[in-house]
Amino acid sequence: MNIKIKILLFGILTMGLFSCSSTKRIDTIKPEPTDNAPIVFSNKTSLISMPMEVSMKEIEHQLNKNLKGLIYSDSILNDDKTEMKIWKTNDIKLVEKNGEILSVIPLKIWAKIKYGTEFLGLNDTREINLNGTITLKSKANFANWKLNTTSKIEDFEWSESPSILVAGKNVPITYIINPTLSIFKGKVAKMIDEAINKSCDFKEQVLNVLETISTPFMANETYETWFKLVPNEIYSTNAVLSHSKITMNLGMKCMMQTLIGQKPKNGFDRTKIISKAVSKIPSDFNAAVAAVSTYESASRIMTKNFMGQEFGSGKRKVTVQKVDLWYKDGKMIIALDMLGSVNGTIYLAGIPKYNSETKEIYFEEMDYVLNTKGILTKTANWLLQGIILNKIKENCKYSIRPNLEDGKKNMLPYLSNYSPMKGVFVNGKLNDFVFEKMELTEKGIVAFITSTGTMKITIDGMD
Repeated sequence: MNIKIKILLFGILTMGLFSCSSTKRIDTIKPEPTDNAPIVFSNKTSLISMPMEVSMKEIEHQLNKNLKGLIYSDSILNDDKTEMKIWKTNDIKLVEKNGEILSVIPLKIWAKIKYGTEFLGLNDTREINLNGTITLKSKANFANWKLNTTSKIEDFEWSESPSILVAGKNVPITYIINPTLSIFKGKVAKMIDEAINKSCDFKEQVLNVLETISTPFMANETYETWFKLVPNEIYSTNAVLSHSKITMNLGMKCMMQTLIGQKPKNGFDRTKIISKAVSKIPSDFNAAVAAVSTYESASRIMTKNFMGQEFGSGKRKVTVQKVDLWYKDGKMIIALDMLGSVNGTIYLAGIPKYNSETKEIYFEEMDYVLNTKGILTKTANWLLQGIILNKIKENCKYSIRPNLEDGKKNMLPYLSNYSPMKGVFVNGKLNDFVFEKMELTEKGIVAFITSTGTMKITIDGMD
């Protein structure tokens, strides 16, 4: 965690100023960590509101992608005395009008009709060929992530005269087919409804988006910082069809974490995501981020950043070879391995606190670890002087305002036309991060920060 690193830098600089000119060896007793348990902390959930827009062009694209060539086949004649095959001959065009969908569908229809009576075998069959454009009007309902339509045929426009096969020849029958189109209307409308329902189930697409944004990404390469989002529940409201697009509100309850060190695993499991239908979702989101830094990773980063640097004044100088942090009895242990005017390891203990008025981190109850005082007295008495410790306390303050601003800066690219997958775009606004509290655990330091903002998802141009 870069905050802690900078805090300790002040302590290191101050220690260097008070080093004695002659080299002294310090043998101190290491205060052992309290436990070796994994990090456990009281993470808060975030509620993110994500209004979603799906353009009519996107629905049209998905419909044409899923409906190609032969789109309907009924080969059973005896159930309703009709066999039918329907081919789509060109792209379907969709338009929105007064909250309903108008579908213009170029089709070729072949049908075999059985007519007459079964009495004494007095019946016959005829084959009918239709080639033209059908216009459907569909009432749309969007529920449970799926677009459902109830359609009826408004109009037939023939590109060539309907014909019937008689003695192996196609005989035009326009004068008799128009009044009898009820035979086809129900089946064609039902077929289109089923195709729309199948093509416009967006739940899988939403889950795919969630899985993508749940993949941990590196927020800061210098400090090996990773951001991780874990969705728990998703919510959806009923959708509205207007202005050639479908709009609906989505909501997501999730955990947000910032971790330092190795890339964390993606814990997304779509089978465990709970989906709920709700009447209303707040228009903005409330994000609570748990920023986790293990002592091991914080120690490694700090050692890397300050290894070999020399601090001091005049002949009194020390070089920090290694810095270690760990938890013991509710406090943070700070171990400084030094060479120079003082050789050896010095242990400090303190509790990090936050001043909300000054936006500063400071150490409370900072002191040398008790079991080192006697040894320090024999070798470097000047380290025990109250003025030195007070100077350390005075300088171990650090404004986190730049860190909060950096956190916001790192998140903004993911709210500026961010595309986690083709055809899906995320835009939004993020307000300033606010520090909430800090927790020390056996394995790391957890800082909780919160923010509010807005987010919008647009689906247009997916594969």
